[in-house]
Amino acid sequence: MSTTHTPPGPGRAIVVGAGIAGLALAHRLDQHGWQVLVLERAPGPRPQGYMIDFFGPGYDAAEAMGILPRLHELGHHFTEAALVDEHGRRRAAIRFDGYARALGGELISIMRPDLERALRESLPARVEVRYSSSAEHITQDESGVRVRLADGQAVEGELLVGADGIHSTVRRLVFGEQERYLRHLGFHTGAFTFHDARVHAATRGRFQLTDSLGAQMGLYALEGDRVAAFAVHRTGETTLPEDPRAELRRAYAGLGWMVPRALELCPEPDQVYYDHVAQVEMERWSRGRTVLIGDACQAVSLLAGQGASMGMGGAYVLGEELARANTLAEGVARYEQRWRPVVEERQRAARTGTSWFLPSTPGRLRLRRLFLRLSALPGVERWMAASLSGKPSRVVRDLAPRGSARPA
Repeated sequence: MSTTHTPPGPGRAIVVGAGIAGLALAHRLDQHGWQVLVLERAPGPRPQGYMIDFFGPGYDAAEAMGILPRLHELGHHFTEAALVDEHGRRRAAIRFDGYARALGGELISIMRPDLERALRESLPARVEVRYSSSAEHITQDESGVRVRLADGQAVEGELLVGADGIHSTVRRLVFGEQERYLRHLGFHTGAFTFHDARVHAATRGRFQLTDSLGAQMGLYALEGDRVAAFAVHRTGETTLPEDPRAELRRAYAGLGWMVPRALELCPEPDQVYYDHVAQVEMERWSRGRTVLIGDACQAVSLLAGQGASMGMGGAYVLGEELARANTLAEGVARYEQRWRPVVEERQRAARTGTSWFLPSTPGRLRLRRLFLRLSALPGVERWMAASLSGKPSRVVRDLAPRGSARPA
């Protein structure tokens, strides 16, 4: 199918997925004259999620889009990330102010649902976000793309974007077999929130993680007496459990400190975030009038700590390249040409870093403590920040120099 003579906009764009990448792209496409429809299978905004350190390309995109002040409002302040033993005694830590300083001060700790909230707030009323809508069949030709939904309705447009995550329906319907694109890294992860005054008091102001092998849980205090839990454990299982709460209680039962109380207060399974830790690797990110963004094509893995930033950065790049191109095919090709090297570098760094995020041997556990203790030394914090965040990228800044954001 050829799209060489099709202008990239204005037209109608159908974005599947109302997460970070999908909402960011909806913002950019609307700013460039597209009529945008966002489809989301969930009945509403998802409350499940975890704390993220937001920096890098996504931070640059947020600044260019004019939503950075809102992200700072919704962000949280932590003095440090500390490793604690089974009794809660501090073993090693890295200070957030030093880490942020090494990143040029461009770092926000924010709950993932709050980042999505800021993006939703930034959308003008003319952008339609339709919940409880999932794609069942996709057809495309030279004149456009047609998506049949689960309720029997159909929507049509000039561009279809799959921003529906690591288990992307759009990827499956357009590119075929799912499993061939997933690289499992040998971990499962979970996140949930609960209310407990005692745990809240013990974790206030610090992100604390168990200094443990095989399975690790981190806790941090939010507003009121609300506490957020983040968990990751090693497993060779590539299928997800039917009951994520039961699996969390099984996998983390041997950890001490506040973990038993957190597991006791873990909410119902439908309020728990649970997934593989995996990467998505594809030869191409587009086919015809369909293109993928975010975790649907470029998942770097949760342990890399930059999924949200990369999703938002990639969405920004696609939106800007479509606006600059003469044809749809040209814009999509430029997006992949610019953004793929950034993604591949982050994926390589993530695969290297997983063994340090959750050590598999006592020796590596001790080395991790040592690295954290050395992090406050002159020069070491900058090296550590670079090793954790990967090579800096100017792709977003080159497309949108600071101060050039257009009003919504």
